[in-house]
Amino acid sequence: MNQRIIGLTGGIACGKTTVSQYLQEKYQLPILDADIYARKAVEVGSPILKAIINRYGADILLADGNLNRAKLGEIVFKNPVERQWLEAQIHPFVEQSLITAISDYSHHQIIILVIPLLFEANMTHLVTEIWVVNCLESQQVQRLMQRNGLNREQAQARINSQFPLSEKIKKADVVLDNLSDLECLYAQIDKVLRGR
Repeated sequence: MNQRIIGLTGGIACGKTTVSQYLQEKYQLPILDADIYARKAVEVGSPILKAIINRYGADILLADGNLNRAKLGEIVFKNPVERQWLEAQIHPFVEQSLITAISDYSHHQIIILVIPLLFEANMTHLVTEIWVVNCLESQQVQRLMQRNGLNREQAQARINSQFPLSEKIKKADVVLDNLSDLECLYAQIDKVLRGR
């Protein structure tokens, strides 16, 4: 069996979660989400969280001892050096977690790896094909402002911190345009999965 390992990526707030939920619900495909492993990497008591506290001080934590993601985000999305440092802590953990999970699903013909930073974290070697979810930058900004309660400047900083969407599209095997309604997006997914 030739296993298809689909790397699902795209810009922030382009609709990766919408696509992965549809693939899971309609096609019962296993979804391995890099963000879940990234959260696990910084759980209370983890070596990575200790390193973050050593670097930024204990006020990077919430009252319950968990990482204050909003506060950390403010630091790393403005400062490329800090972002690189943080990613160097988290990406190896995420990659190893994905490798382990892929082997657990070796009996599945298709598995989906949702990796927002597929290119930035150099994880393309984990997948057999790359799907990029695309939308307009103005849509990204609006969705980020609504979803994360950010102002325009904060939303733009998060978009700018990622590999440009246009470059991701050039490297994609499949581009899913999330420019209009969900029916249109789902129809593209159905066509790709059935047409190959």
